[in-house]
Amino acid sequence: MPLLVTLSALLLAQSASAQIGTDARLEACIAQASSDPATALTTASDWLQEASFTDRRLVHQCLGVAYTNLARWRDAEQAFISARDASAFDQPGWRARFGTMAANAALADGRNAEALAYLQVAQADAALAQEPEFGGTIAQDRARALVALGRLDEAAAALSDARELAPTDPPGWLLSATLARRQDDLAQAQGFILEATRLAPADPAIVLESGLIAALGGDDAAARTAWEAFLASSPTAPEAETARQYLAQLSDN
Repeated sequence: MPLLVTLSALLLAQSASAQIGTDARLEACIAQASSDPATALTTASDWLQEASFTDRRLVHQCLGVAYTNLARWRDAEQAFISARDASAFDQPGWRARFGTMAANAALADGRNAEALAYLQVAQADAALAQEPEFGGTIAQDRARALVALGRLDEAAAALSDARELAPTDPPGWLLSATLARRQDDLAQAQGFILEATRLAPADPAIVLESGLIAALGGDDAAARTAWEAFLASSPTAPEAETARQYLAQLSDN
């Protein structure tokens, strides 16, 4: 089971469209970037030729979504950084979101050090914007980058920040549990996964991880119960095959 899966820059960008941009032209461009990204690149490029400095933020946002849909990660990264840099310094929330989008594009492209640099700036911008929950999301992404760089102790510290900033956000607890398990600290992993389960008991990733931690701790019965219950409720879910593989491993032991 992968430790930390990169968040989609596309999902973040589309979410930010609702939070950041209410411009009708942006909404149309984002819609086109989602349905026909190649054409959206032309639409946005034409718009860029006439855009004011303020509107450039919107154009680059659309370009970022289009490039993300085309899996052109470096281009998406640069578009989101351009959107960040075109955002006013008195709007740090916007800057934080665009910086995080750029970081996710870099993560998707395997350039983890670059992503971490963007995320450190975005973390500071989120703090300036007084948006602790979003700061928690950024801290989770920092942990992803740090794990990919092999800096596990720093990743654990980033996840501590994530839990403090966004204590009701299940992914922060799930990622904490997964990292603790990888570091062979099953007692801490169990505590983290219990809180994740309390917050989101039906989340497939949490159910899979809870069973894995139980199995590694010697409680095969609890692991089997978790995975079988998941399969009974979600037999066709994308995670179902992983649950079946885990159950097969239990049977082989």
